[in-house]
Amino acid sequence: MIASVLVANRGEIACRVVRTCRDLGIRTVAVHSDADGNALHVRVADTAVRLPGTAPADTYLRGDLIVKAALAAGADAVHPGYGFLSENAGFARAVRDAGLVWIGPPPEAIEAMASKTRAKELMGIEPLREVTEADLPVLVKAAAGGGGRGMRVVRRLADLDAARAAARAEAASAFGDGEVFVEPYVQDGRHVEVQVLADTHGTVWTLGTRDCSLQRRHQKVIEEAPAPGLAPALTDELHALAVRAARAVGYVGAGTVEFLVAGDRAHFLEMNTRLQVEHPVTEAVFGIDLVAEQIRVAEGHALAADPPPAHGHAVEARLYAEDPARDWAPQTGRLHRLCVPGAVRLDTGYTDGDDIGVHYDPLLAKVVAHAPTRAEAVRTLASALERAVVHGPVTNRDLLVRSLRHREFTEGRMDTAFYDRHLTALTEPAPDPYAPLAAALADAHGRSRFGGWRNLPSGPQVKRYALAGEEHEVRYRHTRDGLAADGVRVVHADAGLVVLEVDGVRRRYEIGRYGDRVYAGTTALTALPRFPEPAAQHAPGSLLAPMPGTVVRVADGLAEGAAVRAGEPLLWLEAMKMQHRITAPVTGTLDALHVAPGQQVEVGALLAVVEAHPTP
Repeated sequence: MIASVLVANRGEIACRVVRTCRDLGIRTVAVHSDADGNALHVRVADTAVRLPGTAPADTYLRGDLIVKAALAAGADAVHPGYGFLSENAGFARAVRDAGLVWIGPPPEAIEAMASKTRAKELMGIEPLREVTEADLPVLVKAAAGGGGRGMRVVRRLADLDAARAAARAEAASAFGDGEVFVEPYVQDGRHVEVQVLADTHGTVWTLGTRDCSLQRRHQKVIEEAPAPGLAPALTDELHALAVRAARAVGYVGAGTVEFLVAGDRAHFLEMNTRLQVEHPVTEAVFGIDLVAEQIRVAEGHALAADPPPAHGHAVEARLYAEDPARDWAPQTGRLHRLCVPGAVRLDTGYTDGDDIGVHYDPLLAKVVAHAPTRAEAVRTLASALERAVVHGPVTNRDLLVRSLRHREFTEGRMDTAFYDRHLTALTEPAPDPYAPLAAALADAHGRSRFGGWRNLPSGPQVKRYALAGEEHEVRYRHTRDGLAADGVRVVHADAGLVVLEVDGVRRRYEIGRYGDRVYAGTTALTALPRFPEPAAQHAPGSLLAPMPGTVVRVADGLAEGAAVRAGEPLLWLEAMKMQHRITAPVTGTLDALHVAPGQQVEVGALLAVVEAHPTP
């Protein structure tokens, strides 16, 4: 019987495993990098062991250190979570060789499915060896790992070599394995997967289907169970293929078999030999705890002959600290407040006041709604996200709400190209025109010694805010009856709540303020000084870091004085396990290069300057 589990992971999944272990009466051990010394998963575990360093390669990817930590802390089992070493057969063997219980599939099964190329061969599918024009478009894909890293879509043969190089570099950094392969790119397909659970007694469960088609950079954003609109015959085929894959490698534990579905045809993608990020939707529909089942299977218990029946529909949205309108740029900083109301499940690795750094995935939380029907689940989730309080770095919250309410999604007609078609419209700014006034009124109340009003009327007061990249100036007055402004009726105003009546309709704004950052309802504003300060000047053609990160590459031969073309990649920044290209803004000459590979930069740092060629 397992009495103590070391969770070889961090963040949301580590907290989620700890929660189940606590329910089962099992003690937990966390591991943490120096950057995660005060992280939530460390605080909720019974004990924790430090892994010196900050980079994943020095900490969470060091299987030898994690095994030593488990032994030192007296753990008798290891749960790998997802990502990092969860699909590393060598790590699984090291855990077993140390006399610990591995809460996962046999190392041989991991090896068989760890390389996507070998997995396809096992299922009778050959990857592309030679790519011709007739094969385009194709997908360059990392043989190891997942999460959308090490993947590039190629639509021109001339881009293939560069895509391979970029995918190799990203895969090597994320997974320690730079092997990539090429396969046909199925356009307008749906990403559908089957959850499997197998025991050591020969029983294999298929726990329905999930649709994960809404993705950015091949990483899932919204998932649901069951996958809507699948013909019964196709569902049966997917289940049969999933069982075939599991039995082919003697699978034990929880795993997922992934497919691209185009029309009535299913194309095998891979088998993930671990728990998936989106497993909560399956748990909600089947009324089970997959982590608890993983532990029971690892203890040798047998599954029932048949899985429990499915009930209702579940939808999950991943809340990321990223800006979808700026090429999904990851965001960092202090998460002042995170509160999601309503009858939803919230899985997160953060609490109010935690810092979001640059070293790891930008996932803040997963929000899950379960209801009798798909329409009810989607509506519940959209409403909860819309009313959520998220004070801190920019997130994809508004994109999630708009995506869930998009007609293509509500009608179940989405595919993996959903954001290719709709991202611009879904990220179009829609600022609340009354949010700046609400912020100003709350500030005025907070600064007044008389609770928001004065004994004598005063002249107009002016406040300035930045909202959606534009400056907004608002005016209000102190009167004998309180605060007032033209065009609205101030129903209530204090430092934490403002209620305005506009054309007979009341608008309610809960206010949060953190330095110059102000939140009026769901609108984020920046308070500007009364008299603008001179802005920092940058030469035309300056390249500024769009996020904090590490310069991992400079284009070959790039040096001051080099000729460059508009759109040509000059630098690559790595942040939150993803690589981001920094391209030339204009055609011209590289006038200055201020960074080198390995250098860490902050957001807004000057990277380079390109002087445009004069127009003839």
